[in-house]
Amino acid sequence: MLALKIHKSLVECGTDEAGRGCLAGPVTAAAVILPDNFRNEILTDSKQLSLKKRLLLKPIIEEQAISFAVTHVMMDEIDSINILNASIQAMRRSITRLTPSPEFIAVDGNRFKAVAGILHECVIKGDEKYLHIAAASVLAKTYRDAFMAKIHLEYPMYNWIQNQGYPTKQHREAIKKYGPTKYHRKSFRLST
Repeated sequence: MLALKIHKSLVECGTDEAGRGCLAGPVTAAAVILPDNFRNEILTDSKQLSLKKRLLLKPIIEEQAISFAVTHVMMDEIDSINILNASIQAMRRSITRLTPSPEFIAVDGNRFKAVAGILHECVIKGDEKYLHIAAASVLAKTYRDAFMAKIHLEYPMYNWIQNQGYPTKQHREAIKKYGPTKYHRKSFRLST
């Protein structure tokens, strides 16, 4: 079972993002503060969970969390500041929306820019080690997937409902055939 958090005595949030490697859509991050008595047997890295399990966990996390926030950073900002900075920005914006403000931030991955006055630690594969990071990964993924399902209705030929904007062969072929949309990241290599 995953550990609850790094520092037992501090108000600690976990944060993670989804959609970094996509050709279309936002990069989405979540930050979550869980209560000290939170337990869940199936919660882990969202990439290891089925869609059904992610959708089952989402309301549990939202109802039981002390606080959570989810932020989309859109394509124009990704193109302007690059995907790494956009991912970090999405996490930072989610963290600053938490109440209470965390005393410590556990970040999934190896890169982050400090939020003023709050200590942080980057944890590689943190979403497989800590419940609050796993919870953030589930919220980031489910909120981003919902966004992609919505814009799929506008541009069904790209099949975002299935590929979520990732660079599948079918997605690249659709870009070749129909060209990029307003939801595509212009700074990414869209064609093969």
